[in-house]
Amino acid sequence: MASAHIFHPAPQPAYQATPGSILHPDKVFYRKLTSTADTPGSRHLLDSFTIPIRSGRAWTASAGSIVRLSTPEGPQVGDLNIWNLSNPRERFWAARTRQLHQSHVSTFDRLWSCLPFLRPMVTIIADSLADYGVDRWGGRCHDLLGTRCDPYVNKMLTGDDYDFHCHSNLTRAVLPWGLNEFDVHDVINVFQVTGLNGDGKYFMEPSPAKPGDFIEFFAEQPLLMALSTCPGGDLSAWGWGEGGAGKGNEKKSMLDCCRPLKVEVWSLTDEKVLEGWKEPETPRYRGMHGMGVPLGEKAGNQSSEQ
Repeated sequence: MASAHIFHPAPQPAYQATPGSILHPDKVFYRKLTSTADTPGSRHLLDSFTIPIRSGRAWTASAGSIVRLSTPEGPQVGDLNIWNLSNPRERFWAARTRQLHQSHVSTFDRLWSCLPFLRPMVTIIADSLADYGVDRWGGRCHDLLGTRCDPYVNKMLTGDDYDFHCHSNLTRAVLPWGLNEFDVHDVINVFQVTGLNGDGKYFMEPSPAKPGDFIEFFAEQPLLMALSTCPGGDLSAWGWGEGGAGKGNEKKSMLDCCRPLKVEVWSLTDEKVLEGWKEPETPRYRGMHGMGVPLGEKAGNQSSEQ
């Protein structure tokens, strides 16, 4: 007698928002912002620069501006950090963003800040690689599963010192802004395809970006941003070490796979486009985490008499 197959529905996402929640962006509003890219004169270029290979740079973006990252010469992975410009203790929180949205982000997803701030830092409004979808290995683009490469893991695995991993590139990039290595945090890996294999192991695939591919962010608050051009380039010859050939690919070095990334910061020429938008607020939690904190001498005397 054949055993009956019992259907078990897939688990529901752990983080689901109620109607009207800030997790549900106003798509009509953000599509309006996206459309300004195709309307001559609707955007004003504030800043534009190219980050060389195996380097990093930081810049500012005012609330209400648009930041575009692109691959002018073809595939190249970038590691992005974000801070609030006035208070760098508020910074991008990759893990919570991954839980609130998904492991790889695209148009209409948001990058969230850490506790106790917990509010959108940017909203993705355009992504030329949005159609990449899920490949045959389960890989997706714009990675939140992994983090930045760093010289400490490199030293542990190879015994070599190498100074231009993304962690180091970001560290050098933020020094002029009064920040240091302790301010560098988990990143979003733009233009990077990753996933988990059948054993739950993290894997990386070559970047699918072509010349001119881009991702655009709307700055929801005043920001300091920093981007590293990963020393692994497009990751088609990735291997730990100082830039030699990737494992199983002796004819191609990681250096051969490296290309620059371009950054553009735009303001909107018509302020009416932003009507109805305001900088997101933090959740209004006013508790004290269960701690009784004396408010002063009088409060202390009152508590001792009870």
